[in-house]
This record gives sequence, structure tokens and C-alpha cells, in this order.
Amino acid sequence: MDYQEFINRKLAHIPPSGIDKKCRVKELFPHQRALVNWSLRRGRSANFSGTGLGKMRMEIAYADAVSHYQKTDVIGLCPLAVAAQIVEEAAKIGVTIHHVHDDSEVKPGINITNYDRLHKFDLERFGGMFGDESGIIKHHDSKTFDAMVTGFAKTPFKLLATATPSPNDFTELGTHAEFLGIRSKSEMLAEFFVHDGGETQKWRLKGHARQSFWKWVSSWAAMVRNPADLGFDGSMYKLPPLHTYQHTITTDHVSQGQLCAIEAQTLMERKQARKKSLFIRAEECAKLINESNEIWLVWCELNQEADELKRLIPDAIEVRGSDKEEVKEKRLLDFAKGRIRVLISKSKIAGWGLNFQVCNHMAFIGVTDSFESYYQSVRRCYRFGQSKPVHVHVFSADTEGAVLTNLTRKEKESELMADELTAIVSESVKNEVLGVNKESNLYIPSQKLIIPSFL
Repeated sequence: MDYQEFINRKLAHIPPSGIDKKCRVKELFPHQRALVNWSLRRGRSANFSGTGLGKMRMEIAYADAVSHYQKTDVIGLCPLAVAAQIVEEAAKIGVTIHHVHDDSEVKPGINITNYDRLHKFDLERFGGMFGDESGIIKHHDSKTFDAMVTGFAKTPFKLLATATPSPNDFTELGTHAEFLGIRSKSEMLAEFFVHDGGETQKWRLKGHARQSFWKWVSSWAAMVRNPADLGFDGSMYKLPPLHTYQHTITTDHVSQGQLCAIEAQTLMERKQARKKSLFIRAEECAKLINESNEIWLVWCELNQEADELKRLIPDAIEVRGSDKEEVKEKRLLDFAKGRIRVLISKSKIAGWGLNFQVCNHMAFIGVTDSFESYYQSVRRCYRFGQSKPVHVHVFSADTEGAVLTNLTRKEKESELMADELTAIVSESVKNEVLGVNKESNLYIPSQKLIIPSFL
């Protein structure tokens, strides 16, 4: 074996292990059908389509095909309160999904439950699974992730779906690859990455391995931001305008040993500044909401922020972590149906998977530096199906620094990286997803070749 052959074997793509069957659901857009059929051929894959591209229907169609063709039970995992929305969406396209809470409720066919109830099921009984908003697995502790890897180790059909992860978030890609049985995270890092400088916690993609790495990712994950990435019409996925406003609250708080108020420099200083300005931020936010008749979604970071907002906004309803699961689900679904005018919650509770297109006014009374958390929260309202411009208001103290500016910078960096990634992997994704099944690319000669006389 020469060196080139050795390298080629290391970079070999994992062959498909699925079934060469077509999805049975008719109510799919062309790009959705292509991605579902690709997932069925792969057997184990990740769908990193952008928000609003219909991952929920694709998950349903995938589960329906696996259950029907393989004659096996399938279980879906999703964030809190999303299960009811998936059951409702499935009914619209003629698929039955059972919302279950423990192993005793499992029925033949397709079942769905929350990630938090994972430990209440015998996962080995299922021949297929799908994970909605699977990016959530990187936020779970190692015990939960290990339980998923162990419980679904022998499951032949796996589909993980989440909005396109940040191109430089290699941890998320690694956990997905490891769960799908493609390659462990440590193997991925050892093959394609090096430690950055003297810091052993930071990994940098090897320059010469960049093209090979993203080609490898494209062999098991479909990163699609618009149907046009696959050659389909993406005109209907143009969203209305998104307007963001930063409300900077002036404070007169001066830290001990300082002559005047200065911007926070550390995370601890920022938290202290946030607590000092809590009441005035709540007052400004409540004033804006009370003067409006629109439906509002308000994100907070501290329980005390939520308490103050509830006191100032008479018709506000909160979803808090300590609430019973049934209460959380009911309130989130009531808001999605437009039965609640003002909903207050935290991103880690209601910022994943839910469809809140009924709302186009949003406020952040407290924002972390996590762009992913901010992005996911905004996308609950700003997604396919939203017909109105979305207005996002960010309230922060002058001592917290330019919060919105920082998030906007991260958003632009993420978009630039995503553009670069799309340019690198677009052809690989097309080849993997569409393969030889794209009829427009089939060569079917209809005329006899005529050799020119001068030849």
C-alpha cells in the first residue's frame, strides 16, 4: 500500500446503509422530497437545512417511510412542546404519530416524545429514530448524550435535523457524526484538526484538509440554506424584512473605586451591570408592550426579570423552568395559536423548534453573548410562513456594552463563513442528495451523432 492509497482509505466516505425507496408523503416541496429520499438511501444522516425549509415535514416523511417499508417502530425526539406541533403537522399530510410520555404508551408505528423523557424508554426496541432540533444534544450533559449513543447504537435508521450549525462549531458536527456512527468526535479532531497554539482546548481546521473535511461532512450531512442550493426554485423562501432596535438604558451606577460609570469588560462585570439595571430595563420594555396591541414574545435571562415584567404587563404569561411539563406545553401551544398576547420565557426553554409565526414583535430584556441562542430565539418568529416584517427590540444598560452590535458582528461572521462553506460543499451536496436520480441530469440521447466532414 503506497501513501496515497493510505490517505484515500482514511478519507473514504461511509457507504450508504439505507433503502432505495421513495418517500410516500405527497405534500412535499421538490427540495424536501429530494432530501428525504437521500436520507432514506443513507440510512443514517443529518439534515442541516436552514430554519423554515420544512425539516419537520421531512422528519415525518422519513419516519413514515422507514416504518412502512421496514415494518418497524420509529421514535422521534424533540424539545418541550414541539411534540404536539409535530403530531398536528403529521395529521395534515396523512401521517399518524403518537405523542407518548413513557414506554408503556408506545404504539405500533411512529411515536414521539421529549428529549427530557429519554430515560423512560427502551430505545433498543425501535428500528428507526429522528431527532428534531438535534443541535440541542451538544447542550446536554455527557450522561444524556451517552444514553442516546448507547440506546440507539444498533438502530439502523437515524436522522438528526437542526438548522445549519455554525460552520466553525466543530463540537456540534462531532457529536452528530459520533451519534450517527460515522466517526467519533476524537477521531474527527485527530484527522482534520490541530491544536491552536499552546491552548489544548482550541482546535483549528488544518489548512490543507479544509476541502477534504467539508467534502466528508457533505457525505453524511446536507447543509442547505435555500432550495436554490440544490438547484430548485427558492423564490418562495424570501422572508419579509427583519428590523432590530437596541434600547440602551442610561445608568448612573459607579463601581467602587471608579470616578464614573464604565462599560463592563468581563462576564462577571456584565452580569453585575445587568442586575443593577434590571428594574429600569423592565419598565422600558413593559412601556413599549403596554402601548401596543400586538402579540409579543419576550425573552429574559433572569427569573427576577420575568417577575418584574409580569408585574408591569397585566396580560403577560410566563413559561418558567419550574412549571410542570403539562403547564409549559399548554402555554406554549396557546401562544402559538394566538390565545396569549404576551409570552415571557427563556431561550433555553422555548427557543428551540417551536413555530411562532403568529407573532412578529419580540423583545430581549436580557441577552447573552451566545449568537446561537439569540439566532434560534429570533427564528421562532422569523421563519417560513411569516408574512409580516419582524421587529426585534434589545434592551440593555449602557454599562453592558453594545450588545446588539456584538451579536450583529457575530451574525455577519457566521453568514460569511456559511457563504464560504456553501461555495465549497454545494456541488458535493448536490451529488450526494440528487445523485443519479435528478432527471434533468440524465443523459438520454435522442439524436444520432453526426461526424463533421473535415474529421
